[in-house]
Amino acid sequence: MKNNKSVQLGFMALLVSSIGMSQSPTVTSWVINTDNTTGYNCSGCSPAAYGTIDADIQSVNYTTNNVYVSTEGVPSYNVGPWQTNPNIPKAQGKVWKFTLFPSEKSGDKTATSLGSLGAFINGIGVYNPMDGFYWDNINNVMQPGGTGTWNRNAYVFEAVSFDACLGHADGGGRYHNHVNPKCIYDYTATNVHSPIIGYAFDGFPIYGAFAYTNTDATGVIKRMKSSYKLTANTTRTDGPNMSEYSAGDFCEDYVYTENYGDLDPHNGRYCKTPEYPNGTYAYFVTTEDNGDPYYPFVIGPTYYGVVPNGNSGPLGGKNTIPGNAANYVPNTTNIPSEVNANGAVKVYPIPVIDHLLNFEITADITTDMVVKIIDYQGRTLIYKTFVKGSVSKNVQISAPYLNTGIYWLSITVNDSTSIQKIVFNDGF
Repeated sequence: MKNNKSVQLGFMALLVSSIGMSQSPTVTSWVINTDNTTGYNCSGCSPAAYGTIDADIQSVNYTTNNVYVSTEGVPSYNVGPWQTNPNIPKAQGKVWKFTLFPSEKSGDKTATSLGSLGAFINGIGVYNPMDGFYWDNINNVMQPGGTGTWNRNAYVFEAVSFDACLGHADGGGRYHNHVNPKCIYDYTATNVHSPIIGYAFDGFPIYGAFAYTNTDATGVIKRMKSSYKLTANTTRTDGPNMSEYSAGDFCEDYVYTENYGDLDPHNGRYCKTPEYPNGTYAYFVTTEDNGDPYYPFVIGPTYYGVVPNGNSGPLGGKNTIPGNAANYVPNTTNIPSEVNANGAVKVYPIPVIDHLLNFEITADITTDMVVKIIDYQGRTLIYKTFVKGSVSKNVQISAPYLNTGIYWLSITVNDSTSIQKIVFNDGF
């Protein structure tokens, strides 16, 4: 039997040779559109919509200090329909800027605002928990288009307009998520550390909901719990009446309570992660035990780090990438047409069609078969065990949440492991 540690070290060496050791995850984590895939696609809309907008990330460029991510802000996965929401996604023509050297902000932290706080790895916006309506405590009425002391919770008031991916478009056609972007990654994978799913504008990574128990990368994988506790108060000071608006209807109904959960007031912590083995500050998506979003959902009321200038105003256009910026291009060579795993399993088709990966058992299976699909940063996105004795001749794995792009397929069976590069080639 091959030594598992040797297999892992060999795999990591393969990754290093493919993406380059000097390149930061801030450069390599993005879902780059390599085959002119288009979005917005809404097969459930009436009439159905099949968009012509370039999907995901069009290019990633970087200098010594910054990364520039070009995107139209629409995903390649199927979106919509949106109940009670008249807005549809539109091309945004954005270049998002992220520092390669993020730092903690001393003193008063920078408040998060309406609109984008960062970008998910496919280019769509990370929004804060507010929906843009606030309580005017002078006139005792709800007001649109701003913020105040009491701000409506977008998950309570807008969830009816979220699609199956928990996203929707605002009045400017900006498709975004206020809460867990469940179509970007396998949010059901509770036994592995969640992948990087985006970056905040202060340059720190955003992870899914699951991480090591301890900040030194030890302990079992667990769901990261928010430290915001729903108030038990029966009144709001200078706010709407509790008999009209229940606890939780407003963001400020959740009170940061130290040691209530795993995370700080910004919804993050300093810890070691698979992409940052020496440690980094990281934000985490927060959910309930059943997977439902839980306040503050992605990023808290303030950023942890320094937010450099650049993601508002002129830099939003596509003609702002510095002339000395290098272009990052993932390695897409040597893609097989099919994978033969240890002479016991044939995997096809490659490129993968309709997000279905087929496994044909061609020899006796004497051990459990473990299948992993891993991205270029070494993150396990799918982990599936087929128990010895119950494996039929033909089995499938469906991965509708995986975006178009290059992955590694790891198959362990009959006491050996094989790793091959594969490609997911199309959307839904």
